[in-house]
Amino acid sequence: MASHRDERPAGQQQAEEPAEGLPPDERLGMDIKRAEQALIAAKQLAVRPAGLTVPQYAALFALADNPGISGAALARTCLVTPQAMTVVLKNLEERGLVERSPHPWHRNVLETRLTEAGHAALATADARAVRIERALADEFTPEERAQLRKLLERCGAAIGRAAAGL
Repeated sequence: MASHRDERPAGQQQAEEPAEGLPPDERLGMDIKRAEQALIAAKQLAVRPAGLTVPQYAALFALADNPGISGAALARTCLVTPQAMTVVLKNLEERGLVERSPHPWHRNVLETRLTEAGHAALATADARAVRIERALADEFTPEERAQLRKLLERCGAAIGRAAAGL
C-alpha cells in the first residue's frame, strides 16, 4: 500500500494532528499563562516606584510575615529556586532592605529579616500592589473566588500528574 504524502509547499501543508489530538481551543495552558503574564506585568508596574522587582516584592512580603526565615524556606514560600532566591536576597541585602545573620543554633543557616528600609519599601510597593489584588478579587463573588482557587488547585494537580507520567 502506497503512503499518501502531502506535496504542497511547506507553508501550505496541513499541520499534523498531535498524537492525543487536543485542538488549540481546548488547551487551557495558554489561558493560564496569559492571566499570569497580565498579573506579573501589572504587579511590576505597581512595585517599580518602590524600586523593586516582583520577585523582590514577593520576598519582602513573605519576610514581613516570617521574620528570621532561611533563604531556602523563603524560596519555597515564593515558589522560586533556592539559587534564584540567593540572587534576590543578595540584591536586597546590598540595598539595605534585608539583613542576614547566622541562626543561633544552626550556624550554617542564615536568618533573614526586613530592615526599616525594607519595611518602608514593602509598604510603598504593597500600597500599589494591593490595588491589583483588590481589582482581581472584586471581579468575583466570594463563592467564585473559592471556586477559582479550587479549579486552579485542580489544574496544578493535573499538571503534576501529567508531568510525572512523562
